[in-house]
Amino acid sequence: MSALGTSVRGVVVAVDGPSGSGKSSVCRQVAARLGLAYLDTGAMYRAATWWCLDQGLDLGDQLAVTAAVRAMDLRMGMDPAAPHVRVGETDVSAAIREPAISGAVSLLSTNLDVRAELNARQRALIDAERTDGSSGGTGVVAEGRDITTVVAPDADVRVLLTASEEARLARRALEVHGTADAAAVAATRAHVVGRDAKDSTVVEFQTAADGVLLLDSSALSFEETVSALLALVLDVAPGLATR
Repeated sequence: MSALGTSVRGVVVAVDGPSGSGKSSVCRQVAARLGLAYLDTGAMYRAATWWCLDQGLDLGDQLAVTAAVRAMDLRMGMDPAAPHVRVGETDVSAAIREPAISGAVSLLSTNLDVRAELNARQRALIDAERTDGSSGGTGVVAEGRDITTVVAPDADVRVLLTASEEARLARRALEVHGTADAAAVAATRAHVVGRDAKDSTVVEFQTAADGVLLLDSSALSFEETVSALLALVLDVAPGLATR
């Protein structure tokens, strides 16, 4: 990707939000349209979970898990057109989306030492995109749970992307099961509501912090949500241009 604007360089867009709010798909699309890199920090926690399970570790053993995560060779592909996740030479992009990982990832995301390690890696990736990286220095859209408050509190644009529980459950059910009927929503509830409840014990992502813009997508379509986030970014960084 090449820089699309010359007056604004190294733009950082930080987006947080609960499960099913549309963070990943919306942020990836916004990054693609602005020529920015895309960082899915949730995928980093999933990759760490995959790595620890692959090593045969008890995820409840926080010391062993932390040591394994610190030694993990994690490689994040940040081109929004083809994002990928590798641990060493293994592409785990598909494996980390399996139900077994979804059900276990909170054991790592609530481990404060693991969070500190991955937060440091996230800051390094974001800093690289400010000056060079896969975006050629144009910048990055980073999304997760604590990007606006912990990882990149100095981001140019900070947004909490949220939606009603009903809307989030329906979206995740459609994504996972291909339907949003009552049975699919019920099957999805534990992963969405349960993970949010666990993660909220270590990070606040339900309420916008000072200086963080709130974007509620409950009544918005995917394209309307993308347009709303694009407008927020371009208001701060008008030197960028959309594709």
